[in-house]
Amino acid sequence: MLHPDGYLDRLYDTLQQSREALGRDETWEEKRARLIERLKQLLGEFPLPENGGGLDPVVTERVELDEVIREHVEFTTLDGLRMPAYVVIPKHIRPGERLPAALLWHGHGYGGKRMVGLLPDGTPAPVTGKPGDNLALELARRGLVVIAPDEAGIGSRMLARDVALNDPDLKNSCYNLSVSLLMTGRTTAGLRAYEALRTADYMITRPEVDSQRLGNIGYSGGGTVASLSAALDDRIRASVVGLYPNTYRGSILHVRHCLCNYIPGLLQAGEMPDFLGLIAPRPLFIETGMQDKIYPVETAREAIRELNALYKQLGCEHLLDSHIHEGGHEVSGAQALDWLADTLKAL
Repeated sequence: MLHPDGYLDRLYDTLQQSREALGRDETWEEKRARLIERLKQLLGEFPLPENGGGLDPVVTERVELDEVIREHVEFTTLDGLRMPAYVVIPKHIRPGERLPAALLWHGHGYGGKRMVGLLPDGTPAPVTGKPGDNLALELARRGLVVIAPDEAGIGSRMLARDVALNDPDLKNSCYNLSVSLLMTGRTTAGLRAYEALRTADYMITRPEVDSQRLGNIGYSGGGTVASLSAALDDRIRASVVGLYPNTYRGSILHVRHCLCNYIPGLLQAGEMPDFLGLIAPRPLFIETGMQDKIYPVETAREAIRELNALYKQLGCEHLLDSHIHEGGHEVSGAQALDWLADTLKAL
């Protein structure tokens, strides 16, 4: 055997059989507890401050726009790391009112600025009328307070050594961040997921936010952050995961993806639908595109079928919904944004 494709297929099939045998006699509660513990181990060790403390938040900018107030803030996540983020607050909020909130996770690109309708230089982006141009505004229009952070390795949080190269083709630090973390037994996915937990810590301190109605939403790489952090944090009461739900075999093992997607040993514990299922029985909405070439629709449908079976088994099939739009690897939001706002408001 010259080419190792068949070898890899057999490895995958053997792991799948082992996983099925392991879970055959487990209750859902036992399987969920086992998967969460194993997921934490595989993501790597990222100790968090006790009781959500040590945030040391500051507001660095406050801008009044037509429909919203937009703040730029910074707070401490873990081990001295500072996370910059935009917070978008609907102008119609009444004094003392607490609104549902959404944690909004960007994919690859230039970070939180894109989520709030800004270009990389901080100037307003052209308005095209597409929801994906300014997801924070779209969610705020639906009555949510929104936070859009810069994830580690992207936007303002690239590695200084990468920024110093002044290479216009180097769009992020995902590779160098990932290899550095992997050599210590940690992962970029883990760092971003645990920083998402700290973002929830921060949001529940905000006077505008109802801490019992937190949701999250992420597309593509942001879907990775949204799904993993929701699996780890029951405070996230509803999730939209877009342009990501699939199988690992059909997506990140099928075509080349960014190194930040890979978690060594994960397939020994489960496939992507297993980890998406850790969100259950909380509400979950999945969005994907018919023409998506990197998260193909065929295996996205496979993941949706598995999740439908799980939610039905748990007696909460009404809490899972999905939308497959006609486009490719692009945000639609045609159903997802209203779903998230309506679901959080109904809690």
